[in-house]
Amino acid sequence: MIRFSELMSGQTLLPIIQADTPEQGVKIAQAMANAGLTLVEVVLRTDASLDALKAIKEQVPALKVGAGTVINTDILEQALAAGADFIVTPAVSPQLLAALTKCNVPVLPGVSNTGDILMALEYGFEEQKLFPASLAGGAPFVSAVSSVFRAASFCPTGGVSEQNKMDYLSLNNVFAVGGTWIANKEWVAQENWQAITDSCIQALK
Repeated sequence: MIRFSELMSGQTLLPIIQADTPEQGVKIAQAMANAGLTLVEVVLRTDASLDALKAIKEQVPALKVGAGTVINTDILEQALAAGADFIVTPAVSPQLLAALTKCNVPVLPGVSNTGDILMALEYGFEEQKLFPASLAGGAPFVSAVSSVFRAASFCPTGGVSEQNKMDYLSLNNVFAVGGTWIANKEWVAQENWQAITDSCIQALK
């Protein structure tokens, strides 16, 4: 099984796409690809999300496209059937983790406390998403658990911004950060795709 960090190929930003239509999702994804990104996460929070994921894979083939907000086995099956290149969850449970271990694509399970971290490790997931990072203790929490859970590494998401991303990325147990700030809702509403490209370029510096 390919590790999630290997799939990212050194990309330290996990860009999150929330689309109201497949067409909108493709425009956002193309803007991100224009910045040199090779991997994006489509969060399954709208009725159009799965169709957006499929459309991005078809129309922006340079991108690896994963599914986020996978909270149960039904959604997991739908995401895999749609062709998701990877799976991201906002939380964990024994039932969900058991299903995730059977996936044939990389998985990033979501944790928010030490119990979650331990449970994910018990199921074999050393790479984890800390969510919501800002409310779960932020960079100080990630730093504090590094000596206890030495095998675990994190992709903090939730409250991460251009201003605080380096607080996380400077830590040895953080391999990437995720966020929506690079695709501001106002830019999407205004169809200002260049602003998204510029924001992604800045985030990759």
